[in-house]
Amino acid sequence: MTEKVAFLGMGIMGSAMAVNLLKGTPLTVWNRSQGKAMAAVKAGATEAASLAEAVALADVVFSCLGDERDVESVLIGQDGVLDKLSPGSIIVDFSTIGPGVAVKIAAACSERRCHFLDAPVTGGDVGARNGTLTILVGGEEAIFERVRPLLQYMGKTLVYCGGSGAGQSLKLANQVLCSVNLVAIVEAMKLAEGLGLSPRLVVEALGNGAGGSWALNNLGPRILSEDFKPAFSIRHMLKDLRLASECAGDSLKQLGGTVWAIDRFKQVVELEGEEGLELGTQAMYKAYPKLGNS
Repeated sequence: MTEKVAFLGMGIMGSAMAVNLLKGTPLTVWNRSQGKAMAAVKAGATEAASLAEAVALADVVFSCLGDERDVESVLIGQDGVLDKLSPGSIIVDFSTIGPGVAVKIAAACSERRCHFLDAPVTGGDVGARNGTLTILVGGEEAIFERVRPLLQYMGKTLVYCGGSGAGQSLKLANQVLCSVNLVAIVEAMKLAEGLGLSPRLVVEALGNGAGGSWALNNLGPRILSEDFKPAFSIRHMLKDLRLASECAGDSLKQLGGTVWAIDRFKQVVELEGEEGLELGTQAMYKAYPKLGNS
């Protein structure tokens, strides 16, 4: 592709994704707060001093921002990205914002004869660094195919999910899987400990068994080493589960595992205060007391 490309948002995920994207295209990057684009700049990106400078003449704009309010403000708010793009330009957002906001942004882009893909990702900081993310895409399939060559530098598994908002819907299902799976991992480790075994055995012996998972193999070792630094923060997971809860509406009571996971994450915040929101999701372990007499 010969389009001019910009990447907005240099957090843990965005910065690593931008570094991989540079393997396929020159790139201008921007972050609201200064100093976070260092890794991308070191890899060859040009850092813009302002949002307007970042997207000037851009054909494709990638974004990996915060919550739905941040995304909506930056992309379609007053003096936002959409105000600065030419017709035919493409915005691809990797944030998790929920299907309703994705549809709203897509409609705003369509009015300006631009295109929008909601493309939330899963695979954690490891996947972002290694370029092995799963990218879940909603929007026009033809536009997805147009940017596929760029997405391939950041993701190993690219999934076209359907129309606008479909990528977001599948991402919320993914977040339910992740959070409920983490409940099972923590409880298995706590049970092993209560029965007089080392929790290390759960990670090392069961990781490739029927109960194994990405989370057990990647977050389990972090729990064992008491490494609660965020690959994905509790703040962001609670935001994603809030979006899932809003979509579920009155049916949320049927999603007992999801409700339980939300409660456990909130317990960590109660124990740790505001700092608990910035811990990685593996810090759910802190919400559980020891079991048994061990």
